[in-house]
Amino acid sequence: METTDKMRVDVERSIQQSVEDISETIRALLAERGIFALNLISSPGSGKTTLIEALLSRYEGKGTVAVIEGDLETEIDADRIRKHGVNVLQINTRSGCHIQPIQLLNALRRMDLSDTRLLIVENVGNLVCPAEVPLGEDKRIVLLSVTEGDEKPLKYPLIFQTSDVLIITKTDLLPYVKFDMDRVRRAARIANPRIEIFELSAVTGEGVPAFLDRIESFGDAKRPRP
Repeated sequence: METTDKMRVDVERSIQQSVEDISETIRALLAERGIFALNLISSPGSGKTTLIEALLSRYEGKGTVAVIEGDLETEIDADRIRKHGVNVLQINTRSGCHIQPIQLLNALRRMDLSDTRLLIVENVGNLVCPAEVPLGEDKRIVLLSVTEGDEKPLKYPLIFQTSDVLIITKTDLLPYVKFDMDRVRRAARIANPRIEIFELSAVTGEGVPAFLDRIESFGDAKRPRP
């Protein structure tokens, strides 16, 4: 029994090391090209794709954004993004509950990234599986819609611990749902005192410019000064 347990631990360590190694390969590839990368994580329906579309409107005509869409099946979200005229590639994970680093690396090697300055990865929709899997991103962003309930940072603390930014979405629906904004903020900051928090509504546009400004500042900070 002890031998079996040790073998299991050794295999798990080997798999984790492989994940981290591939993630570092992705990080190096993006750094070499001066690309700033975002990893968007949330439950299904929180507004990841809508937020990406808002972000793309800021960069419209610049041709510097590439998007990776992650879903179990279909290209529904990728088709939405293609309408904005940007470089987009769909990863279908089939039964996988998150994008694997090797899947992202293979996708990036298939894409023309020569003009890309911003890479947006929309991960598969859930708050659990992606939390432990780095993708070589510069910033990890977790989205939480007010329709999901205010207990999520308490029930799923790891994703808030490992994220740089929390975006509370669909704030236009606050009058119609039971959602304690202060509770979410407190719980998120207990999990991660350094997490930045934004509240926004893609429908009304409230809070969106402040978030987009912050994303631009992140990218500007990474790029070397002339």
